[in-house]
Amino acid sequence: MKTWLITGGSSGLGRQLAEAVAARGDRLVATARFIETLQPLCERYPETVRGISLDVTRPGDAARAVALAESAFGGLDVLVNNAGFGFIGAIEEGEPAEYRPMFEVNLFGLIETTRAALPALRKRAGARIVNLSSGAGIAGSAGFGFYNASKFAVEGLSEALADELRPLGVSVIIVEPGPFRTEFLGGSMATAAQEIPAYAETVPARRHYRQTNNGRQAGDPAKAVAVMLRAVDAQHPPLHLPLGPRAHAIAERKLDAFRADMSAWRDISIATDFDTRG
Repeated sequence: MKTWLITGGSSGLGRQLAEAVAARGDRLVATARFIETLQPLCERYPETVRGISLDVTRPGDAARAVALAESAFGGLDVLVNNAGFGFIGAIEEGEPAEYRPMFEVNLFGLIETTRAALPALRKRAGARIVNLSSGAGIAGSAGFGFYNASKFAVEGLSEALADELRPLGVSVIIVEPGPFRTEFLGGSMATAAQEIPAYAETVPARRHYRQTNNGRQAGDPAKAVAVMLRAVDAQHPPLHLPLGPRAHAIAERKLDAFRADMSAWRDISIATDFDTRG
């Protein structure tokens, strides 16, 4: 029986994961900005689920959630950094007031929640940190630049964290979902107010994708959660976990393009050390 702490547990994959964790009998501290959204889950599992308000951008909230896990259940085994939202707009179109809040949640909130949880996690052999990235954290694309940047940062941070925690017996899993049928393209996606005609060939397609695919995504969230649970339970969990065929295709294209660039420029770009020949 594991004890979990999940951020952003009121919707999307976070809510699906919270439901699955509770249903299988694990202990859970479910969190959301508005605690009333968690009440039905807490009432269904009064012995094993606790709810608490957590805004990952608000100082002290994460520490209080970790303290609840320790006081109610004696510790913490799994932290899931799920809270986050997206943003569509060309780099030139986005304004700081539009994109900076996304970084506060997707990156800085994740960092501070992780820092608050690490002392508790380090006490548990086999503890896990699950960081929700995205297929957009694997490769950048027009219109998603700011969101790409936030998730690329999560990827780099998670890889470094995995290296730091490996000797301590704590594993990190970076979950990289493709499109799943959640609320992500709806209330969890912001859009730049400004539209610059120069980007008409690229960015409007992203806006159109949001409008036409919300609620029609091919991915089944329940199947995604089943894979996530299996990864958390694995003796040797993966560091990178692309979810769904779209995410795998993004990763494969990125690797192919990366290798092609390296191969084409290898002889020139590798010859940059000082000449040590006499």
